[in-house]
Amino acid sequence: MTQFSIAVLVSGSGTNLQAILDTVHGQEGIEVVAVASSRAGVAALERAGRAGVPAAVFDAASYPSRAERDIVMAEWLERHGVQLVVLAGFMELVSPEFLKRFESRVINVHPALLPAFPGAHPVRDQVAYGTKIGGVTVHFVDDGVDSGPIILQEAIRLPQGATEEEVLDVLHDTEHELLPRAIRLFAHGGVRFDEQNPRLVLVEEGVLIDA
Repeated sequence: MTQFSIAVLVSGSGTNLQAILDTVHGQEGIEVVAVASSRAGVAALERAGRAGVPAAVFDAASYPSRAERDIVMAEWLERHGVQLVVLAGFMELVSPEFLKRFESRVINVHPALLPAFPGAHPVRDQVAYGTKIGGVTVHFVDDGVDSGPIILQEAIRLPQGATEEEVLDVLHDTEHELLPRAIRLFAHGGVRFDEQNPRLVLVEEGVLIDA
């Protein structure tokens, strides 16, 4: 396959970025060509640097508005030839204008089984609710909050009586497997929308067998 170029958007430690770098970057024609962070000085930027991936900071506070920041960020990603934008712990909403620039090419990983527990604190919310079965969702990003069409989901039993940090550790393990798999599926043409139902994403796992 020809090179499939992805960008990863981050805000913090970058454990999902590391999983992507370890499992798909430089393999099967897939390359992480850019890392964009909403915050300076985070560990994710160090991970990008060690991997030799171009990285830049786009702090919304440095721009007149978040929408204008997103335009600048989108232009930077386009200059790197990005075909898929992956939100991996990016703790901000992206603007409709950004989504238009990368229509149906922005995905996110969320540590809950959507549509349950959307928002910024899904693990805290699951622990508070006493959820027994949690999981991870990889979905397309739309202009809502964790409301885009679902690509992949995996359910797991949450440890009973565990703290938020302990539950997050368990969910991270699943995130680190599910997100790279979604990227590989996307790169190999194994993700498409149902013509009759635009909310239904059809996934063809078979494309990965010979990959």
